[in-house]
Amino acid sequence: MTTHAIFPQTGILGDAFACECGAVLAGRMTAELHAAENGLCSVCLGSGQEEMAPGLTHGCTACAATGGRKEQVIWQLAYAEAEHLITITVVRGIVANFDGPFHLSEAADAVRAGMGLPAGRLPVGPRVRDLLLEMQAASEITMLSAPDEMIGSDMVLYRDPQWQRAHTLGM
Repeated sequence: MTTHAIFPQTGILGDAFACECGAVLAGRMTAELHAAENGLCSVCLGSGQEEMAPGLTHGCTACAATGGRKEQVIWQLAYAEAEHLITITVVRGIVANFDGPFHLSEAADAVRAGMGLPAGRLPVGPRVRDLLLEMQAASEITMLSAPDEMIGSDMVLYRDPQWQRAHTLGM
């Protein structure tokens, strides 16, 4: 059985990768295709780790840090289902019930409970986060949290951000 572990390569070719099977892969897209064809996650290329910034890695969210293509596809299908079920209207309704500041985790828990979704069934937190960020961009809510961590000079990390409805500020 041939093993496939894909690693970035530095050199004059620019963005290149090499696989343990002996394949030299020119470019990220070629590496992703090789990973997918061999049952590996096309985001982390089978390593189970994502690099957020140079030197800073965390477990790959696309495959639940398994490195597997099957888990990646399952997560993508679950997220697509969450997109269909958890709409901006649902999240606006949940946000309207908060009198003051609320955390992402509280909003996600309220959505999960309100829709009767069992824990782990769908990626509720990531979907609610995306919709809250959309509401923030539309000035419907305002983020109150400071970043939990600075990564380099231009990236920040929020673990459980807090928001408040925009029209309740200053009350």
